[in-house]
Amino acid sequence: MEQEEVRYLTFTLNGDEYGIHISKISEIVRMMPVTPVPGISDDVKGVVNLRGRVIPVVDLRLRLCFEATEHTDRTCIIIVEIETGKKRIGIIVDAVSEVMNIKRKDIEAVPVFDAHADLSFISGMTRSEGGVKILLDVEKLLEGMGSNGG
Repeated sequence: MEQEEVRYLTFTLNGDEYGIHISKISEIVRMMPVTPVPGISDDVKGVVNLRGRVIPVVDLRLRLCFEATEHTDRTCIIIVEIETGKKRIGIIVDAVSEVMNIKRKDIEAVPVFDAHADLSFISGMTRSEGGVKILLDVEKLLEGMGSNGG
């Protein structure tokens, strides 16, 4: 079991590497115009029309409390499926890196930083040549999205 590999889509955000389990990824699209929706939280940028489907879009930088930044030609939207395919949500990231195979034994638990910090949206961490990749649980990260605002 610990030799079993799991696949993650990795991406860059604020200069660091993150990953989302590949089973949660629907597609990756280039940055496109986002229609703002009044009265929603700052991290929810609005909605996009993706082939006739209205998809809410979250700026992952803001969701994770990083500073907003200008989009570049590498900025893209990862369309994720939550609640077992019932909802699609776009997350804006700085750049997509690669699909990685990670051995289960190489995924470490989240260290305890502060008893009050809610890090339940982090499913684990793995070492890489450049440091550490943080593996995100998109279900918990986007909890509440698509129901009553976000």
